[in-house]
Amino acid sequence: MARIVGVDIPNDKQVAFSLTYIYGIGRTTARKICEAAKVDPAIRVKDLSDDQMNAIRTEVSKIKVEGDLRREVALNIKRLTEIGCYRGQRHKKGLPVRGQRTKTNARTRKGPRKTIANKKSAPQG
Repeated sequence: MARIVGVDIPNDKQVAFSLTYIYGIGRTTARKICEAAKVDPAIRVKDLSDDQMNAIRTEVSKIKVEGDLRREVALNIKRLTEIGCYRGQRHKKGLPVRGQRTKTNARTRKGPRKTIANKKSAPQG
């Protein structure tokens, strides 16, 4: 496995898809990195030469990824909670932040359902 920015990327996949294993690099950014490094995005990682691998590493180092990006996101969320804005309150309570409905759905943020004793829905009629 090739190692870029402390992350093992799979050898048997195409470069453009292997780069997405790095936090902060999606498919579009991966294609842009390949283009800037003058590497064919369809080539497999195991078929890359050392020069091509180093070119990719230098391009990735220009982008904020992995630890630095995670730290920045965490600090942004911490700032929102400290100033007590609406988004910060939603982060603190573990509810959806971007205006989604919570009467139904939102199970990813809220976690598994907690049943409440003697809670019955209104009679349908």
